[in-house]
Amino acid sequence: MQRHDDEPASVAADLQTRLLARLREAARAQDGWLPFDRYMATVLYEPGLGYYANQSRKFGALPSSGSDFVTAPELTPLFARALSRQLRQALVLSATTEVWEFGAGSGALAAELLLSLGSACSAYHIVELSAVLRERQRRQIEAVAGGAVARVQWHDTLPGDIRGVVVGNEVLDAMPVQLLHFDGSRWWERGVAVGDAGLAWADRPTALRPPVEAEFVPGTVTEVHLQAEAFIRTLAATLTRGAAFFLDYGFPEGEYYHPQRVGGTLMCHRGHQADTDPLSGLGQKDITAHVNFTGIALAGQDSGLDVVGYTTQGRFLMNCGLLDLLPPAQAGGPAETERLRSVSAVQKLVNEHEMGELFKVVGFARGADLSDALGFAVGDRSHTL
Repeated sequence: MQRHDDEPASVAADLQTRLLARLREAARAQDGWLPFDRYMATVLYEPGLGYYANQSRKFGALPSSGSDFVTAPELTPLFARALSRQLRQALVLSATTEVWEFGAGSGALAAELLLSLGSACSAYHIVELSAVLRERQRRQIEAVAGGAVARVQWHDTLPGDIRGVVVGNEVLDAMPVQLLHFDGSRWWERGVAVGDAGLAWADRPTALRPPVEAEFVPGTVTEVHLQAEAFIRTLAATLTRGAAFFLDYGFPEGEYYHPQRVGGTLMCHRGHQADTDPLSGLGQKDITAHVNFTGIALAGQDSGLDVVGYTTQGRFLMNCGLLDLLPPAQAGGPAETERLRSVSAVQKLVNEHEMGELFKVVGFARGADLSDALGFAVGDRSHTL
């Protein structure tokens, strides 16, 4: 697969032209202006054109693979094997046998969870909007888990009833956000002006505010996560019995909206490089924002879910026995080389200067007592939300 930068210029130009036409059409009804969440939804998810809906490769460990970023399941299968211990416990305690994954990415997590859970998982449901990604997930699961793919069902909408355990790895950060700009005296909603000359930032009056009161610095730009919180409320309405675990990068509310965080958290990823310009490279790069875990926890709690825990990814995985899954040292040779590769990946997952601290895990339950949830046994930070 070619890198995006190596794609024929005509392909990238055609993609951008068609997405720009979609944006102009959408903006026409609003005097040429789109709120950022609408813009983000279009350039990420527009069928056949958006970043997650077109043919470009997204997931992979190295830029040479043509990928843009790596997620934990691609780093090492030990991530899924550790996570499966928490999912297995939740399945047992909720007396359910089905797993639901939202936004399954490359399919790497699903494949390893199917292998690790075995007969404890009677059906594995993937909710995925992108037809392109659904096919890639199917191929990955077949390659890794073989016949277990027969237990997988794909959905493009949220079902009316879920009994089982839900998992979402780096799904909340990809949900469209609205942008707010503080000019020193009032808040404005920052959106995108779509004109003949292209795209530009433009602010409009708004009643939206950050969820906390603080001495914000003039010029502050930040995000509010109405769609992610609405997703949690909708999930709560459909989860009649079971549990849900979301792993992502983010902060509690007080840290997220600290006055010193003047630039917000919006970020783009392409070719394993980060930038802060979501108005360029339409359909060719990822756009994300960190998660406000306080808002996510409150959305679930206010909708009748129990918050069973919140902690760092590093602590969660160690609670689930990640370090015990490392193979024993070998006396050189290919086995030792592979072990060292696994050790390096595990260090990245749990090290506080890598993914261990920035990434968090929040857990919910309904109709099941998960007060002793394995992943939150030590180091629960629910009190910080």
